[in-house]
Amino acid sequence: MSVAVEATQRKLVTAGAALSARAGQQPRRGDVMALSRLDIHRRNRGERTLVTLAGDIGPATTPLLRAAVEQCLLDGVTVIDIDLTTVGSCDARGLAVLLSAARRAGRVHARLRLHHPCAQITRLLDATGSTSLLLADPASPLPPLASGDLMSSRTRAPEDRARRPDQPVLRDGIRLRRLTRRQVEDMSEDIADLAAEAVAGTAGKVYHDRGDFLQRLAVTTHRPGFALLVAETTVLVGCAFGFPVDSDASDGRHGGGTLQEIVQRLTSCARFVVLTQVVAHPHVQHRDIAHRLQQRLLTDLHSSLGVTLLHPSDRGARAALSSWGWQNMGEVVGLPGPVAPCLLTWSAEGQPGGTPMMRQCDARPPRRLPQSGVA
Repeated sequence: MSVAVEATQRKLVTAGAALSARAGQQPRRGDVMALSRLDIHRRNRGERTLVTLAGDIGPATTPLLRAAVEQCLLDGVTVIDIDLTTVGSCDARGLAVLLSAARRAGRVHARLRLHHPCAQITRLLDATGSTSLLLADPASPLPPLASGDLMSSRTRAPEDRARRPDQPVLRDGIRLRRLTRRQVEDMSEDIADLAAEAVAGTAGKVYHDRGDFLQRLAVTTHRPGFALLVAETTVLVGCAFGFPVDSDASDGRHGGGTLQEIVQRLTSCARFVVLTQVVAHPHVQHRDIAHRLQQRLLTDLHSSLGVTLLHPSDRGARAALSSWGWQNMGEVVGLPGPVAPCLLTWSAEGQPGGTPMMRQCDARPPRRLPQSGVA
């Protein structure tokens, strides 16, 4: 979609001028004053928002439109319906804003759709080849919204402070969202790109191969209780995924059997969450992002303790986890794998997960185990 949007944007200046000439709209000194008002009303329902515009989209009002749409994306909206019933005209610059917003929405698997454009806007969409990119299907009506859903009016779209409980958690412009297994499958390449970017140029890159990451994600997806959270602005900035383990676990490979017994012996916790991967993009808020992802994942899986395993030589990952509140319990022997991994724990209550130990011995010979950890 982004290629099509970019190609469309290159047509805007000439197409917009041609349409103005066709309609007999010669530029006049008073045009900016005539197009200086645009009222913006926003109504929310869950992760869907209706933005109703009234006025004209021109040079003086385009910044208002851009700000309103960008705020929708920051608020975690996944469907942005823009009602143009009372919009008299839109110039090429305004269309460029809508196309850019549609491209950014697509990057976070959201949608922006236009409804009820006037004849001039319809011609502009047709001339630039953007009808299919922006115009909603006539079979997709605007959502019915109650008057109580009114969020804002008159040229501003401030943040909604009374969010519904079923909406993603938003703070400081970063939202947390739990994905379904289908959504994980659709976004797996984007998540793998994020993991690769997080370790690019570091010594720890050798322990975080992209192909291994995708395989680990695919395997973990099929475990009972699997959960994956993403942190987003208008792009992905973090993710965490894992699965719960309790005293009834019978999987002796990873997350059951031996690991369950060792964790219980070290921490006295029979139930915990194996955080297969925690990823936080280099970001000014990366510690807060990681902490919130970890906290939310444990809360969703009804556990107060998270554990993960790292290659003992992966110092970069250990340092990152330590800065995010993880405690290194030492290397453990007897788990499947060519080396004795480090076991790290993280407590949702902020208390140590157990007593640090240099090594937890087990007489069974090591076998190969897919590595879990952090990027």
